[in-house]
Amino acid sequence: MTVVRNTLSDLARNATGEALQHTLVDLLGLSLLAKQAHWNVVGPRFRTVHLHLDEVVDTARAYADTVAERAAAIGVPPDGRSETVAANALLPAVEEGWLRDSDAVRLLTEALGAVIDRLRERITTTKEVDPVTQDLLISLTGALEKHHWMFQAEDR
Repeated sequence: MTVVRNTLSDLARNATGEALQHTLVDLLGLSLLAKQAHWNVVGPRFRTVHLHLDEVVDTARAYADTVAERAAAIGVPPDGRSETVAANALLPAVEEGWLRDSDAVRLLTEALGAVIDRLRERITTTKEVDPVTQDLLISLTGALEKHHWMFQAEDR
């Protein structure tokens, strides 16, 4: 059942919907990873890393909502259920317990880099089929690259 339709062809809607769904899973997974690290980070750079982790969470959550609403707008129901995220997230795991600030920085650098790489592939995928979604993905990539840069600078 298609409740919402727009002017995209079925082929374009399917390709765009897949890119948006994978992005939604990445963002929800990233927000959970960063929040888990936020709660458990310890070390001499605790405050700086703790606050930056919340900034990543805020970015991921805000864009997750925008991505999900874009999917709905093109007639693709977004799936942000916990079981969907757990089954499809491609992010490194956060170890249980306390997390050294330096380990948190490396973890976020790795996770952000992986998400950014996948986003760049989706930017290419959506270029011809839906430039509106491509623009959204470009904006998201820019925001995540800023966090990636800042975490890399912390690790030097």
